[in-house]
Amino acid sequence: MKTEKFFTFISRVILGSVFIFSGFVKGVDPLGSTYKFTDYFNAFNLGFLEPFALVLAITLAAAEFIIGVSLLIRIRYRLGVWAVLVFMSFFTIITFIVALTNPVSDCGCFGDAIIMTNWQTFFKNLVLIPFVLHIFWFRRAGQDVFRPLFSWVALTVFTLVFLGIEAHACRHLPLLDFRPYSIGTYIPAKMTIPEGTPQDEYRTYLYYQKNGIVEEFTEDNFPWQDTTWTYVDSKHVLVKKGYEPPIHDFTIVDEANTDITSTLLSDEGYSFLLVAVHLGDADADAMKDASRLAAWCELAGHSFYCTTASGGQEIEAIRQTLDPAFGFHTTDEITLKTIVRANPGLLLLKEGTILAKWHYRDFPDLEAFEDLLPSLMTANRMALENRALVSFILLFLLISAGLHLFLPKGTMDK
Repeated sequence: MKTEKFFTFISRVILGSVFIFSGFVKGVDPLGSTYKFTDYFNAFNLGFLEPFALVLAITLAAAEFIIGVSLLIRIRYRLGVWAVLVFMSFFTIITFIVALTNPVSDCGCFGDAIIMTNWQTFFKNLVLIPFVLHIFWFRRAGQDVFRPLFSWVALTVFTLVFLGIEAHACRHLPLLDFRPYSIGTYIPAKMTIPEGTPQDEYRTYLYYQKNGIVEEFTEDNFPWQDTTWTYVDSKHVLVKKGYEPPIHDFTIVDEANTDITSTLLSDEGYSFLLVAVHLGDADADAMKDASRLAAWCELAGHSFYCTTASGGQEIEAIRQTLDPAFGFHTTDEITLKTIVRANPGLLLLKEGTILAKWHYRDFPDLEAFEDLLPSLMTANRMALENRALVSFILLFLLISAGLHLFLPKGTMDK
């Protein structure tokens, strides 16, 4: 009996912690999960589901978090056990299919906090399954901390708090930034491949023709001395992936098709980088504010760049409607979505270091830029992230303790 209770406790702690962590890291950045859902929909020809990607991202993160809370604190425990069984059964099958087909390289199960391959995710699920089966088998022995009414109240409180965090992340930048473009990042360092790291390994296949028949050879056995064979084609196949730096696709090209990435990253002054993934969808008022900022930068001697994934027609359309005080540059769409979760978003850089980032809803007034304090901006943002994480943990503990200590007598199960 003691062994059963101990293993049940361990199972609850492991599953609850994994689900709370998984839900939290996705909940602080729901747009990241939205992009991941979109990738999967496109890979499986389910494009008609794209409009629901954000709702699904918010719902998935909240569901994981609440399931974790239910298991860890024993609030509506048996419901949580059923939920985790259904959840793990469904997603173990899904991750196996995804691992076989590999439509998207990163599963996204832990957001950008922990990057896992599809096979790693599948094996992670296999490791968790025994814990799930154990608590399900002994679910009747598990008792809720509170009586039904207060259990529902507790779950409602946790749900509302978590949805509030997700809503804030949708309207502003994520409270915690796990991506390689976080504030304080020196971009060139994240683009460097250290010495001694594994390199990509390729295998070359050569195709030669003889008597109308094309055969495949490798570099070890191709008929280089037999002149009766005629070379047709060759291809290089990646057989082993080498080290890939965190930032490997950061390239900015101007309208003359000139790569100005090094110019931006080596600028000793302050550089503002406006990121507008799709100009047609960018907030119109924010684009006007950005144009005024660009005009101010020209007077103040600062650099201003606008980079987008939009094509020439969208660029020309916004030129006609806005007449912006800046030119346009192009960057890969995925890179732009990774840099900042806003359309548009704004970055402040100096010599390749990201000093500050803003969502378009939080663009400062021009007066705020007259006295740039990059070190303070970076320190403030990092302090904000630390406070956000600590505050969330404290809030979680306070709510749990409050439910245990301050409920009226008789509400807890004996």
